[in-house]
This record gives sequence, structure tokens and C-alpha cells, in this order.
Amino acid sequence: MGPSPLTSAGTFLISVAFGFYMVVVLLRFLFQYFRVDFHNPVSRFVVTLTDPPLRPLRRYLPGWRGLDLASLVLLLVLSVLEQWLLLLIHGFGGGPAGLLVLGMAGVLQLLLNLYLWAILIQVILSWVNPGLHNPVTHILYRLVEPVLEPARRLLPPISGIDLSPVLVLLLIQLSKILLISPLLSLGARLL
Repeated sequence: MGPSPLTSAGTFLISVAFGFYMVVVLLRFLFQYFRVDFHNPVSRFVVTLTDPPLRPLRRYLPGWRGLDLASLVLLLVLSVLEQWLLLLIHGFGGGPAGLLVLGMAGVLQLLLNLYLWAILIQVILSWVNPGLHNPVTHILYRLVEPVLEPARRLLPPISGIDLSPVLVLLLIQLSKILLISPLLSLGARLL
């Protein structure tokens, strides 16, 4: 017999709440790293939601070489907390090492999924309305171009068709198989 409806509802709510906020924190990290315009309305939304926990964290965790360490630590803490709550709801306990590995796998999986969707959205927008300039397309371009540019060097456009997104999407899927799956297995063993 499967989990009770209450367990399923709790799992859903925890996953949605943590997933949404973790995406926002990850976007904050990526926006800073790729120097996205912080006057953009989407950027201001992200900053407004992430400033309360990040401001005190930055006192203890300053940036390093352009990396916002406070955002990374907050992401990892949120991911570990999400895993712990999900285990509790399902009636399991977990050791700190297993939770940490599962948390790291969760952050990496979130990053890969974010890029997967960002690339797909940018590709669709380039087909539908290639000249569209709005705050979201500008952000997508700033986030996706640093990933697509090396792929374009390996696989230049053929007859005007850019296949670099296909190459990057394949690499994302391979990373999920070769990196995320073993991390999840290791985390489960360490629980």
C-alpha cells in the first residue's frame, strides 16, 4: 500500500515550498555570478525575496572570487532541511552525512534542471519571436549564453541552424545519469 493522502500532501507542499525558494536563491547566485542587471524587475523580485536570509549570512560568509558563498550555503542548508523533512514525513530518520550528500545532490539537480528549462525556453522563444526584448529574455540570454558559447565552439552552426542547445541538453542529461544518480545512491546508503 502506498503512502497516505496526508503524507502525499505533506510531501507535495514541502517540495513545492522548498523548490520555489531554492530556485529563487539559485537565481540570486547565478544573477550575481553572470552579472545580470539588478535593475531588471525579475532581478529586483529575486533580491527582495532573498535579502532577508542572505544579508546576515554575508557578515560571516563574504564572497570569494565572484562567488556568492552565502547563497551557496543557504541553498545547501535549504536542500538538507528539505530532505530531512521529507524523511520525517515518511517515517525515516537520517544521519548528517547522508543528508549532506542528498542535499548536495538536490542542489546540483536543481541547477541542471534550471538550465534544462532555461535552454528549452530560450530555444522556443527564438523560434516564436526571435527579436523579442523583455526582462525575462534578457535574463535568459545572460544565464544561458555562457553555457552555449563553448558548445558552439565544439559544434558550430550548420547551415544557419544552431545545434549547441541540443549538445548542452545531452550533457545535462548525462550529468544527471552519471553524477546525480550515484550521489543519490550514496546519500541513501549513508542515511
